[in-house]
Amino acid sequence: MLTRDSSDVIVVGAGVIGAACAYYAAQAGLSVTVIDRGPVAGGTTGSGEGNLLVSDKPLGPELELALLSCRLWRELADVLPSRIEYEEKGGLVVASDDTGMDALRDFAAAQGRAGVVVQEVPADRLGEAEPHLAPGLAGGFHYPQDAQVQPALAAAHLLRAAGPKLRLLLGEEVTALLTGADGRVRGVRTAAGELRAPQVVNAAGTWGGELARRAGVELPVRPRRGFVLVTEPLPRMVRHKVYAADYVADVASDLAALQTSAVVEGTPAGPVLIGASRERVGFDRTLSTAALRRLAAQATRLFPALAQVRAMRTYAGFRPYLPDHLPAIGPDPRLPGLLHACGHEGAGIGLAPATGLLIARRITGAEPPLDPRPFRPERFAQTT
Repeated sequence: MLTRDSSDVIVVGAGVIGAACAYYAAQAGLSVTVIDRGPVAGGTTGSGEGNLLVSDKPLGPELELALLSCRLWRELADVLPSRIEYEEKGGLVVASDDTGMDALRDFAAAQGRAGVVVQEVPADRLGEAEPHLAPGLAGGFHYPQDAQVQPALAAAHLLRAAGPKLRLLLGEEVTALLTGADGRVRGVRTAAGELRAPQVVNAAGTWGGELARRAGVELPVRPRRGFVLVTEPLPRMVRHKVYAADYVADVASDLAALQTSAVVEGTPAGPVLIGASRERVGFDRTLSTAALRRLAAQATRLFPALAQVRAMRTYAGFRPYLPDHLPAIGPDPRLPGLLHACGHEGAGIGLAPATGLLIARRITGAEPPLDPRPFRPERFAQTT
C-alpha cells in the first residue's frame, strides 16, 4: 500500500525533461513524486531559448525522437494553457555561398526522406521570408516544423497538468539512492528523510552524471556552457528562427573550446534572442566577453539592423553533454529500478515530450513509441 512517503515513481529533476516524464507517467495512471534541490526549471530549462528543432538534426535516432516530439508538442499545445507561448514560427537556415548551399541541399534532402518538411528558398526569395535579412546570401531552407515554447512555463504547466497523481518536492537534494537486499531500487534519501518508490528516474540534467555516481553507476554527463543575448523589445523584426549553416556542425562538434554560431529569433514579448555559444569549462559561470562579442558580430552579419539595437542583458546556462550527442533514455540494467532521462545537450526542451513518453512506456511495459536501443544508458560502460 502506498503511504505519504511512497509513490510508484520518483523523478529527480523538475526541469522540462523531468516534468514531461512525470506528466506521461501520471497519464499512464502512476503516482509520481518529483523532487528537485532547487525550483521548477531552476537549471538548464530556465536558461534555454525554448527551441523545438528538427532543422538541425541529421538522419538517425535523434531526428526520430525530434519528429515524435514535434507531434507531441502540438498535442500538448492544445492541452496546456496558451501561456507556454507555443509558436510554430518555423526555422530558416541560410548559406553565405554556393558551397554552403550545396551542403544544406544535401542535408535537407536526406531529412526529407525521413519525414521532415523542408522547402528550399532561393536567394531572391529570402527577403520575402525575412525582410531584414542581410543581402548577398546564397539562399536557404525553410523548416515549418521548427517551433518554440517558453521553457520554464512549459515545465511548470506540464507538472500542473499531471494532476492529483503528482507530488512536487522542491528544495530537497537527493543524497543517495536506496536499494533493497535484492539489489533493486527502493527509493531515495534526502536530508529530510527517505522516499520510497520501485522506480527512480534520473532527470537531473547537467547533474545527471553526479546522480548516477551516487547510485553507483557511471554516466558521463558533462556541462557545456552557453550564453544568450537578449535585446530590448522590438516590433517583430525576426519572423523565424534564423541561423547560418555552420550551426549544425557546431552542435555535432566534440571540441571543448569556444564555438559560436548565431541563432536569431524574435519572441512574442518583443526581445530578440541571440545564441548560441558552446564551450566545456565545467560549471564556471564567468561572463565571457569573447563569446558575447562573437555572437553579436555573427547576429549583425545576418541582420544588419541589429547593430543599432541595445542588448539589455545576457544569461548563461549549461547543456548536459554526452560524448555521442545522444541522450540517455531508459532503464539502467546495472541497477534495476533506475531509469535515466538526461544528456540531451541543447535539445532537451524540444525532445522532452518524446523522452517522457518513452520513459513512461518503459516503466509500464507498454510498447515504446520508437526504437529505444540507441538511447540505452549502459552504452558508455565500455568506454568510461
